[in-house]
Amino acid sequence: MSFELELFLAALALAGGGILKGAIGAGAPVLAIPALSLIFDVRYAVAVLVIPNLITNLSQWWQYRDRMLPRAFTTLFAAGGALGALVGSFMLAFIPPDILLTVVGLVVLLYIAFRLFRADWVLSYSRGLLLAGPAGFAGGMLQGAAGLSAPVSITFMSAMKLERPTFIATISVFFMLMSIIQGPTLAGLGLLSWKILLHGVAALALLLGFMPVGAWLARHVPRETFDKLILVLLGAIAAKILITPFL
Repeated sequence: MSFELELFLAALALAGGGILKGAIGAGAPVLAIPALSLIFDVRYAVAVLVIPNLITNLSQWWQYRDRMLPRAFTTLFAAGGALGALVGSFMLAFIPPDILLTVVGLVVLLYIAFRLFRADWVLSYSRGLLLAGPAGFAGGMLQGAAGLSAPVSITFMSAMKLERPTFIATISVFFMLMSIIQGPTLAGLGLLSWKILLHGVAALALLLGFMPVGAWLARHVPRETFDKLILVLLGAIAAKILITPFL
């Protein structure tokens, strides 16, 4: 694959992540991480999105900061995510990249399966409060190790059937705190260099540039149609990840 094609595909993946982020308020790594992992590797994909994740979620949290769930829930969920991200970051550093790539593919398939077969799952606030810490930890560990907390974090939060501003404000705190922990940890492990930070700034520009497109789509395209398109794309990416070692 030529360098120019790699850049084009990486830009396309980040643009898609920005559209998804703008449309539902979360999930940019769901598209960007698997695609970037195929083009480069999982460690690079996770590290390069640390700064974009922090800034985009800070921006969305600030916009909807007065709509967060109560402090007890948000604190448990975000603190669990931060602890999980710390553990997952060490997994990212020491588990072989080919195994991590397979994990990414399997996690994406898990996310697709849950969205297809348990789309009607409803979680009350009281039960959600009890599960906030463990769910945050599990999502954070996936985020740290594979860059994808969505199968746990987005599924968990979506099951509570929150209004869009409340969902965005609460999950943004979760992602911000994980990024704050991930950054120094990955740098200390030698996975986040100044070069990757600069790449992250470029990735941030693409994400921010395409988030308004996602917000527009959220207003004009039925949510069900948008979700189906995303799931089809994710299925194709996951299949590519999982069959590549056998080609």
